[in-house]
Amino acid sequence: MAGRRKKTAKGRRRRAAPVGVWRRLRRWLLWSALALVAVFALSLLAYRWVDPPATIYTWQEERRLGAISREPVPMARIAPVMARSAVAAEDANFCLHWGFDMAAIRDAIADGSVRGASTVSQQVVKNVWLWHGRNWARKALEAAITPLMEAAWSKRRVLEVYLNIAEFDEGVFGVEAAARHYFGVAAADLSAVQAARLAAVLPDPKGRSASRPSAALRQRAAAIVDGAATIARDGRAACFED
Repeated sequence: MAGRRKKTAKGRRRRAAPVGVWRRLRRWLLWSALALVAVFALSLLAYRWVDPPATIYTWQEERRLGAISREPVPMARIAPVMARSAVAAEDANFCLHWGFDMAAIRDAIADGSVRGASTVSQQVVKNVWLWHGRNWARKALEAAITPLMEAAWSKRRVLEVYLNIAEFDEGVFGVEAAARHYFGVAAADLSAVQAARLAAVLPDPKGRSASRPSAALRQRAAAIVDGAATIARDGRAACFED
């Protein structure tokens, strides 16, 4: 009888052990998730004033290439026409939406593609906190973070960060490095045509060149020059200009 009780007690201990392990695992996962949320919240607030350090993508490119070129500058040191050109090229309704351009999304769905529906704000979220690549996990995180960033940052700050982390050529990140790389000038001294050509390479920075533009890129840049002038006239640049 005593032997049977001992066996029963041992069996209970064996069954209890896995329960304790799972409990500790759940507790660890919960604290890990809370820590990640806290780190994200702190970075979201800090990046209102501090330039984001290396991102996942810039870190990957630096490892692959050995070195990258990046020199963050404040908006005051970026030619206003560059900011207008980037918005005209990538997100003409930047000042009118809260992170998602619903009209562009509806148009993209009607065309059977989501290409072109991503706003400047969504691209900043992807480049600063997430990873490149098309998958539902990243898109879901992007959709959750974008309105939080829009609420915490000014539109001017969103565009400033975008211009400082966007890729303009292989290993060339940010408008200051791009202006010097392609034209030998500072971002503050970019002309309307130079700014438009930089904006025109953004969808395919590894396949396009602002200093050796193809006929198609010249045509696209000419349209961006007109678009930048248009949003300056109709007030769609007001949210990021002094």
